[in-house]
Amino acid sequence: MARSSSVTRLLTPPAVAALLLVGCAAGGHGDAGAGARPEVMGVGDPLFPGLGNGGYDVRGYRLALAYDPGSGRLAGTAEIVARATRELRVFNLDLHRLSATAVTVDGAEARSVHDGDELIVRLGEAVPAGREFRTVVRYEGEPGAIRDADGSEEGWLRTPGGALAVGEPAGSTAWFPGNHHPSDKASFDIAVTVPEGLRAVSNGELASERTSGGRSTYRWRSAEPMATYLATLAIGPYEMRSSRTASGLPVVTAVDPAVGAADPAVGKLSARLPEVLAWAEGAFGPYPFSSAGAIVVPDEVVDYALETQTRPVFPAGLFTPETLAHEIAHQWFGDSVTPKSWRDMWLNEGFATYAEWLWAEEFEGVPVRESFDAAFADAENWAFPPADPPSAAEVSSAPVYGRGAMVLHRVRGEVGDEVFFRLLRGWAREHRHGNASTADFTAYAERLSGRELGGVWDGWLYGDGRPRR
Repeated sequence: MARSSSVTRLLTPPAVAALLLVGCAAGGHGDAGAGARPEVMGVGDPLFPGLGNGGYDVRGYRLALAYDPGSGRLAGTAEIVARATRELRVFNLDLHRLSATAVTVDGAEARSVHDGDELIVRLGEAVPAGREFRTVVRYEGEPGAIRDADGSEEGWLRTPGGALAVGEPAGSTAWFPGNHHPSDKASFDIAVTVPEGLRAVSNGELASERTSGGRSTYRWRSAEPMATYLATLAIGPYEMRSSRTASGLPVVTAVDPAVGAADPAVGKLSARLPEVLAWAEGAFGPYPFSSAGAIVVPDEVVDYALETQTRPVFPAGLFTPETLAHEIAHQWFGDSVTPKSWRDMWLNEGFATYAEWLWAEEFEGVPVRESFDAAFADAENWAFPPADPPSAAEVSSAPVYGRGAMVLHRVRGEVGDEVFFRLLRGWAREHRHGNASTADFTAYAERLSGRELGGVWDGWLYGDGRPRR
C-alpha cells in the first residue's frame, strides 16, 4: 500500500552520451546491427521506463552503512553480486542524490559517471555473458526524500534523531545503489552503524548487534529474494518486542516510544500479530518468509502503510486490524509473488484489499458481498481499468485497489469458493519468491478452474467504465 511516484531523469550530457556510445560500439549492451543503442538505463517498464537497468541480474546486496542523525550524512559501501545476462563493458546502477567515491568490479578499479539518478560504470575488461561478478561502490552524502506525483514522500525521511527509509516505487534509490526494479529480486545483508542509544531496524532476521566506542552496529539478513522497493530501514530509539507464532516463526515489532506511550492499543495489536499470521496462512498457504513483524512510527513521519518485506511500516493512525491484515497479505501478494512490471500493481493491491474484505467478514461481521457493493458504488474505482493504469501518477489510485479486489470477487463468483481459495493458495505457491504478470494470473486462473473467464477479464479487469451487475 503506497502512493504514486515518478522519478525525474536528467538529459544525458555529451560526456555521458559519448561513454554510452563507446560501450555500445565495444559490444556492451547494444544489440547487433544497424540502429543498435545501449540498453544500460531502464528495463522498459511501461510506467517507469527509467527504473532498473539491463544487462545483469543481481543475486545479492551486502550494505555497510553509517548514519549521523545530527548532520544527516550517510556513508555506505554496497557490495553487489550479479550475473551478466550479456557481455558487459558498461552498466548502470540507480542512485539518487548520493555521490560514489570509488567503484571496483571484481577488485579492479572501474570508471564511473553520475548522471542524474544513474551511476554509469565502465569496465576496463568486459564481463562475459553468464559470468557472476562483484561490484563494490563506496558512496556518501545527505540522502533525502523523493516527492511523489500525489504529494506524498518516499525515500529517506529524516525523523527527530533518526530516519525512516521506504521505497515504493523508487525510494530505495535514495539510500543504496542497485537495480531498482521489482523484476530483479535478490538477497540482502544490511549492517548499519548509529550512535549508541539508537537502534537500526531492517528486514529479515537480526544476525548480530554490538556496541563499541559510543556506536552501535546492527546487522540484518534477508535470505529470501526481495525486490529493492521492499527494503526498509528505521533508525531511532525504538522499543523492540519479540514473540513467536505457534509454529516457531520469530515475530519482531519495532515501535517508536512516542507512539507506544501515547496509544496502548498499539501494544495490544502488536500482540495479535501471530493471530493475524495464522489467519493469513489459513487463507493463502504457508507464510513465505523466515520472520515477520512490523515497524510503527508517528503519523507525521509517513502518511501511508507499506508492505516492506517481513516488517511492514505503519503510521500509528493506520495501525489497525484491517490495515494489518492488508499488509500481512502483501507478504504473499507483492513481496513473495512480486509483479513483473509496475503495470501489474493490482496483483499486489487488489489481492491485499480482498484480504481486508475477508478479514472484515470473519472478524467484524461484514460480508464480502457488502464490501464488494460499497466498492462498486464508489465512482473513483471506475476511473480506469485496474490492469492498465494510464500513467505513473495513477499506479496507486483507487481502481488498482478497489476494482482490483472486485475482479477477484467476480472470479470467485464464476468458479465457486472451493476452486477460488485453491486458486489463491496455488497462485502464491506457484510463483513463490518470483515475479508474475497479469497475463500469468489470467492464464493460471483459467487453467486451474478449467473455465474460460474472458467475460471477467474484458469487463472488470480491462474494460472501460462500470460493467452491468
